[in-house]
Amino acid sequence: MDVNVAEKVKHGLAAGTASAPQRPDWTVDQGWENYTPAQHAVWKTLYERQTKLLPGLACDDFVAGMNRLPMSAERIPNFEALSETLMKATGWQVVAVPGLVPDEVFFDHLANRRFPSGNFIRGAHELDYLEEPDVFHDVFGHVPMLMHPVMADFIQAYGQGGLRAQQLGKLTELARVYWYTVEFGLVRQKEGLRIYGAGIASSYSESVFSIQSDSPNRIGFDLERVMRTNYRIDDFQEVYFVLDHLDDLLALAQTDFAPVYERLSHGPHYQPGDVLPTDTVLHKGTGSYHRARPHKG
Repeated sequence: MDVNVAEKVKHGLAAGTASAPQRPDWTVDQGWENYTPAQHAVWKTLYERQTKLLPGLACDDFVAGMNRLPMSAERIPNFEALSETLMKATGWQVVAVPGLVPDEVFFDHLANRRFPSGNFIRGAHELDYLEEPDVFHDVFGHVPMLMHPVMADFIQAYGQGGLRAQQLGKLTELARVYWYTVEFGLVRQKEGLRIYGAGIASSYSESVFSIQSDSPNRIGFDLERVMRTNYRIDDFQEVYFVLDHLDDLLALAQTDFAPVYERLSHGPHYQPGDVLPTDTVLHKGTGSYHRARPHKG
């Protein structure tokens, strides 16, 4: 099981489990000076193998964002330095939190252009498995795309929408949008399909699987189709929804979800492996990977 499946307990999918800190917004000091040489070495291992892997798999905007940030293999990034660069580019900042936080806290941070990141890093024995997202997932996976103005606006709009969805009892449906875009989204480029989702970009094995495997379905993005579709929390995704262009997220950010929620209260919901006659199928998967594995969730 890859580290990205820990996202099942984050980002509006379930409340966090960390003990409430003293600050009302749940932020803590990053404690950058407290990282040990061994922890910096874990970051170096993860960073080097992903940066070698992602050219040709990640979208150009992800690579460009990463190259513009004060981020290198040698040490875990300092959130203050990241925030200084982000603020100048898109008005975002990175804030440290002690672990998973309650939904309303998470949404409020996003709505105010603050990205909450765990300040801990996994151990050297768990490079590909972790119970909850750490600083590598949150910073390496998410922050490069926050340098892109469209993604920056979209994630802020998601935070605002999350607060409303909580009040309407529609958080499950909205969380599927985040899952299939910000975490596990693909986008077309002239060279082919490319990764922009953080859950893929921070995962060594799913980076390859999402683009190169014959097993998963790859389907053109349609909002209501996505909001009716469950997702895998135990393994690689069975379906990836593909944007024609990252600018398509602008329309999503401006969507009035009230009538969408009303339509979603009726009609079917779909399993991850379903392919519908109305789908724009870019690749019909063989399903071989998941058939060969026990279903856990």
